[in-house]
Amino acid sequence: MKKNKFEPKITTIGGGTGLSVLLRGLKKYTPDLTAIVSVTDDGGSSGKLRKELGVLPPGDIRNCLVALSEEENLMAKLFQYRFSSAGSLSGHSFGNLFLTAMSALTGSFDEGIAQTSKVLAIRGKVLPATLSSVILKAKLSDGKVVKGESKITKSYSRVKHLKMFPASPPAAPEVINAVNSCDGIVIGPGSLYTSLITNLLVEGMVPALKTAKKPKIYVCNIMTQPNETKNYKLSDHLAAFKKHIGENIFSYIIINVGSIPKMVAKRYERKRQFPVRIDIKDYPGTKIIREDLVSHQEYVRHDPDKLSKIIMKILKDNKK
Repeated sequence: MKKNKFEPKITTIGGGTGLSVLLRGLKKYTPDLTAIVSVTDDGGSSGKLRKELGVLPPGDIRNCLVALSEEENLMAKLFQYRFSSAGSLSGHSFGNLFLTAMSALTGSFDEGIAQTSKVLAIRGKVLPATLSSVILKAKLSDGKVVKGESKITKSYSRVKHLKMFPASPPAAPEVINAVNSCDGIVIGPGSLYTSLITNLLVEGMVPALKTAKKPKIYVCNIMTQPNETKNYKLSDHLAAFKKHIGENIFSYIIINVGSIPKMVAKRYERKRQFPVRIDIKDYPGTKIIREDLVSHQEYVRHDPDKLSKIIMKILKDNKK
């Protein structure tokens, strides 16, 4: 008789490239994945569609759908195709246009995502954090207030506090249930304020995370970002969460201690990006896991397999 395969129900929270990397790894271990994705992007193709058609930004949603697609086949590659010729389509990705059209055809953004998920035959589910059209507002350390995700990421002063306008938008259907009914929650990797904390600002998210009696795992970024997290150390990341949540909610923190190839590190230095310095040895109530997580490619990103194995081990150990 075969042993029961361990396939935990995992809810991930984030946006952008970081969450896509995580999903590519986790989908090999369990089909029961839910990705809660930020919808505050106002730049690039997503920003254009948002401004011109009044739709929610599809870019991060698209990336997560592609990451969860089976073997990332030709259809998935088509979704990532970006028009480069001059004209009205310049800069748009096919997937963004497809999601926008499907949302119009089905009558709602969440149903558009659901139907697109079937087209791509994804493993798991992708949910927008909210279906409300929201704008990020950040109060900076120099006293200025900046509106819009793209402007926040370009601000030179540190983010002191992040808010949404309108405040506390309702969570999209299934979002809070995904937090309450899973076996483990993973937050990150991703842009600290504009991909991670932004998701915590929707109504009901923080109470759900605080009361969830299951492993809550934070995957810290490997590198700082030029403006958003300039010179941030691990303690700065954790302080930002605590400021917006009110307390430490993490059961585990996964951090990279692997080295980055010199040539790659120099290229990042020219963009004012440096490894996040690990300046604390422990954090009350939380286990810090230090591992070599670097994917040895041209970009400094988490290795999806290394990261997923650690997360699966945490969840398996907790089940015992």
